[in-house]
Amino acid sequence: MQPISTPPLVPFLSNGPKLLFIDGKPVPARSGKTFQTINPATGKVLAEVAQGSAEDIDIAVKAARRAFEGPWSRWRPADRQQAMLRLADLIERNYDELALLDTLDLGAPISRTTLGRKRAGALLRYYGGLATSTHGETIDSSFMPHESLTYTLKEPVGVVGAINPWNGPIGMAIWKLCPVLASGCTVVLKPAEQAPLSPLRLAQLCAEAGIPDGVVNVVTGLGDAGAALAEHPGVDKVAFTGSTDVGRKIVRASAGNLKRLSMELGGKSANVVFADANMDSAVAGAAMAVYMNSGQICSAGTRMFVQRPIYDEFVERVAAFAKSIRVGDPLDEATQMGPVVSAEQLERVCSYLEIGKAQGARALAGGARLTEGALAKGYFVPPTLFVDVRDDMRIAREEIFGPVAAALPFDTVEEVIARGNDSEYGLGGGVWTRDLNNAHRVAKGLRTGTVWVNCYQVLDPAVPFGGYKMSGFGRESGNEHMQEYFETKAVMVKLDS
Repeated sequence: MQPISTPPLVPFLSNGPKLLFIDGKPVPARSGKTFQTINPATGKVLAEVAQGSAEDIDIAVKAARRAFEGPWSRWRPADRQQAMLRLADLIERNYDELALLDTLDLGAPISRTTLGRKRAGALLRYYGGLATSTHGETIDSSFMPHESLTYTLKEPVGVVGAINPWNGPIGMAIWKLCPVLASGCTVVLKPAEQAPLSPLRLAQLCAEAGIPDGVVNVVTGLGDAGAALAEHPGVDKVAFTGSTDVGRKIVRASAGNLKRLSMELGGKSANVVFADANMDSAVAGAAMAVYMNSGQICSAGTRMFVQRPIYDEFVERVAAFAKSIRVGDPLDEATQMGPVVSAEQLERVCSYLEIGKAQGARALAGGARLTEGALAKGYFVPPTLFVDVRDDMRIAREEIFGPVAAALPFDTVEEVIARGNDSEYGLGGGVWTRDLNNAHRVAKGLRTGTVWVNCYQVLDPAVPFGGYKMSGFGRESGNEHMQEYFETKAVMVKLDS
């Protein structure tokens, strides 16, 4: 294996600790505390980052409230749209830097993080269009005289607390930001402490695009900062992406002022491969449905259901595919999979590898962390495929959030739908088949927010994404996403005759 590259100099990482971004400018945490963000490929410190607390959250929320009630409230939809278009241009021009920050902070291969440029620009331009096309409606009232006018207004919900995970730092931050800007809300963003760098740089680009002070605030910190944001009485809505366990805590924290919530939580998605599927496409597609981003995707297709006539051949081919994936230096363009994000996540994933074996599963590929050679100091787990798996095993029921797939045979459509739904989660799902009847039956039968047919993990700004059951509620992308950020006001006017 090639040694890990020395990271290039990034201007953003120079000049001391990375500061919070509140009310249009970088500021230190009120406590003066910092925490370290670590390069997961090397285990070395990347930067010192300001450790925001409840006090900093309070300052940021108040700045967001002033902006919401002040200059920002007077911006017309077309003004917000133009600012979003300027921001899209700036992000695209600076995307190499943003992608590099994510590669260093998250460990995702540079070949993957740079692919986000197209989606980032597309999201901002799509929501920029929604800024000028969202409207209320007129209603012909049945309980007012004919001399009346009844209509609805769409009004921004107010100050949004956005709390993001670490598995897609810049992409998630932009996704949360888009409906805020388009609707006229303001935001306090709490990025994950494992990968806080690119969201801080994004806030600077927002200011450069001319977005008023206080509209976009970023408070880095640990879990206590996120908890303070979730329960702050000045926050009108929380948009959260992360684990189901933390989601439960946010629901409880929101009760004080009955915040509006949208939550994209965990998953244990079923990826169903029928015997008539295009084998080459299904092997690669089902494998990367798990191994992309080192398995750190909530909707990863980690329960691989394979119809029995092709099961043996299919799992052998997926195992061979897994072994061919180039795991290594995230800065190398040829690398296909990097490390998991942190030592804590490494320990979690490796514990599930041992649990799987202890419960009788067999690793056909992978099965243990990399402990020798150039990658030994990083947090690397090879793509792992378990066979001899039962539905009741923990590796088939619990979200691992690592590059670990469980392959299970099935016989009939009815059976696989029932087994696919036998989960507390319902975020994603996949079907690989040439039979349209089977494709539609499974797509309709699975209780999950998205079903991909003969593809996986395809996201589009216009297509809503979100979960059923313990995978959350609310949707991101599409017009459904925008409605999460509006209040609907009814106006009923009796006119003089």
